[in-house]
Amino acid sequence: MGDTIIAVAGTLLGGLLTALLQSRHSRAARRDDRADRRAADLRAALGELVAAIGDHRRTMWHREHLRLTGAPQDTYDSARAASHTTRSAVTAPLVAVSIIEPDLEPAARRAARAAFDLRGATDLDALAAMREDAITATDDLVAAAGRALSQGA
Repeated sequence: MGDTIIAVAGTLLGGLLTALLQSRHSRAARRDDRADRRAADLRAALGELVAAIGDHRRTMWHREHLRLTGAPQDTYDSARAASHTTRSAVTAPLVAVSIIEPDLEPAARRAARAAFDLRGATDLDALAAMREDAITATDDLVAAAGRALSQGA
């Protein structure tokens, strides 16, 4: 009878240990899957954000160049309308990046703000300097994102 009790207890403990190990393995696999999805979502949002900021920066440079060189009003108005469209395109990926990776939010906002700030340049030299600042801010965002993604890997 004692051998039977020991055998049953051993079987139950073995089953319990197996279930515990499987549960831990399943949780680890789910955690890894979530991390992989988060990294993929972040890469996609960053790609969209950098592209949108680049589009807006180019559109703003063109718009302000037209203004500073005395282009006809209708040409400037068309460029201004285009800049409103590209600025709006920055919003969704900026929010996505800020939510997915809050540590990137300051760099992402700086990059977006630098592109937005091309408006109102006082002359062509100032416009060129502002454009370079905007490019640098975007490069800084990409570098910060690379660091964040490599730490999560």
